Amino acid sequence: MNKSRVEAFSDGVLAIIITIMVLEIKVPHGSEPEDLKPVIPVILSYVLSFIYIAIYWNNHHHMMHTVKKVTGDILWANLHLLFWLSLVPFVTGWIGENHFMSFPMALYGIVLLMAAIAYYILQWRIMKNHGRDSLLARAVGKDIKGKISPVLYILAIVSCLVSGWIAGGIYILVALIWLVPDKRIEVIFNEKEE
Repeated sequence: MNKSRVEAFSDGVLAIIITIMVLEIKVPHGSEPEDLKPVIPVILSYVLSFIYIAIYWNNHHHMMHTVKKVTGDILWANLHLLFWLSLVPFVTGWIGENHFMSFPMALYGIVLLMAAIAYYILQWRIMKNHGRDSLLARAVGKDIKGKISPVLYILAIVSCLVSGWIAGGIYILVALIWLVPDKRIEVIFNEKEE
């Protein structure tokens, strides 16, 4: 199968996810600044989730550049990732509507954890199909960010026993870690062109 179909489908699903999230933000019934106060938690949850979806889109885009051939296991691994990401609008709406309470925040973390695991599985299947010396295998290397993120998600989920706000801080930390541009794949492509 041509990888462009996988990319186009994935891009479409991620665009729909973002659209669903933004449509969950209800317009206030007033024109004064204080009328925005009830929707602030919903807006904050949207911003955090938008950043997560953007990070996944960016990393997925770079990872798919390394793919030469799409196999059935790569397709299923990609769909597995999209499944977990498709739950982000639900948990985003729930944490926003419930002002970052503990149980919704824990479920948000579970969805993020499962998406991270699904991304790892997709990455692993691509490397398995393309070999240990593939572009992706060389670019991933030790993958410190990829290994620390699930640990932080688990810590955040457990911290919900104390406070949803602690978990929120950890989710923001993970997002910040991934917002720092990851040049590993670009560096490998540049080396290949030289």
